[in-house]
Amino acid sequence: MRTNLPVDETRLWDDLMALAALTDPDHPWTRRAFSPMFLEGRAYVADRMREAGLAVRLDAAGNLIGRREGRNEDARAIVIGSHSDTVPDGGRFDGTAGVMAGIAVARSLQRDGTKLDHAFEVIDCLAEEVSIFGLSCIGSRAVAGQLSEEQLNRSEPTGEILAAAIDRMGGDVDNLDDARRDDIAAYLELHIEQGPVLADQRRDIGIVTAIAGITRIEIVVEGRADHAGTTPMTLRQDALAGAAAVVSVIAKDARRRAAAGHGHFVATIGEFRIEPNAANVVPSRVTMLLDARAEERSFLEGFVAELQPLLQRAMSGTGTRITTFRVLSDAMPALSDPGLLDVLEEASATLGLSSLRMASGAGHDMAWFSRIAPAAMIFIPSKDGRSHTPDEWSEPGEIAAGAAVLYEAVLRLDKTLR
Repeated sequence: MRTNLPVDETRLWDDLMALAALTDPDHPWTRRAFSPMFLEGRAYVADRMREAGLAVRLDAAGNLIGRREGRNEDARAIVIGSHSDTVPDGGRFDGTAGVMAGIAVARSLQRDGTKLDHAFEVIDCLAEEVSIFGLSCIGSRAVAGQLSEEQLNRSEPTGEILAAAIDRMGGDVDNLDDARRDDIAAYLELHIEQGPVLADQRRDIGIVTAIAGITRIEIVVEGRADHAGTTPMTLRQDALAGAAAVVSVIAKDARRRAAAGHGHFVATIGEFRIEPNAANVVPSRVTMLLDARAEERSFLEGFVAELQPLLQRAMSGTGTRITTFRVLSDAMPALSDPGLLDVLEEASATLGLSSLRMASGAGHDMAWFSRIAPAAMIFIPSKDGRSHTPDEWSEPGEIAAGAAVLYEAVLRLDKTLR
């Protein structure tokens, strides 16, 4: 335990563990957005906000907001945000560490009697993780004015639409525009790294320069179904053989590009469906979903533009063909504000913490806030780089160190922002 940090490490850790305990008992640690367990967690977070001296409200998009007014009524707010929902069978720190770190900052301001010129807010954004509606970052999208009518009308398996679910969480979709913000001076977010870089390099804090853009592409390979026992190998049009060539060449090309020095780049085939999927039938059709992420937009565009002819060449000789190559979604990279990066780096150094500038390959609420305000985030180490698993772990002192950086940054920003 560090003794020189301006936040209460023990209280922060106890709050995190108490929130984690509010989980589906059969699937720890699970508290999915829109579920009864999520609402229990929200109630706990709201109570901690009030104890830290914050006035609590829900906005029209169902975001939970704790606010401490500043001396200057005309000054825009300094915001710390993240999320309290989890993936199924997830961890105890993804998202929640950021929310509780924000509350720890508020508690330190209250303890010291510090009155900021700017208003200070902690926001628990609704449904940052991919929800039962197939959509992530629902609350932060709404704050940025990017939650569309089509998205609001999406339904989940029981038939409930997203608009109704937001209202059920305490939102007010009829007045959704009220959730849009133009009064934020700076948005900061703490998150576990969800990767091994900080631990491997023995750094305390990751200064996140950008959140990678994400392009998802559906690829369909067509062949011909035949009897698996009687069709000669030379006459087959095996869609799986063609798909295997596709997967292999994507992995090879992605490794080459990742080593090219253009920042963070990854590409993954993570969804794969074979038809007719029978042991005695030559596969006739394979549908794949490619997830490609890059810090540099032009680099990602080059990868996509060159990919289809590369795949066609790789499949030659298999008798199969690509019949669908369709972009399903395409999110631009989100760059952190350079001035905020400097402040976070200076705050880390002031506290005697080592830092490293790095990109995020995962999506976060910060990407949407960056559309409407200066925004940046920090990472803290993740043991063995594990996340989205019950084995996810960060040490109490690592989380407290990150919260301390946020506290120091808020004080600096309050003095320097105009």
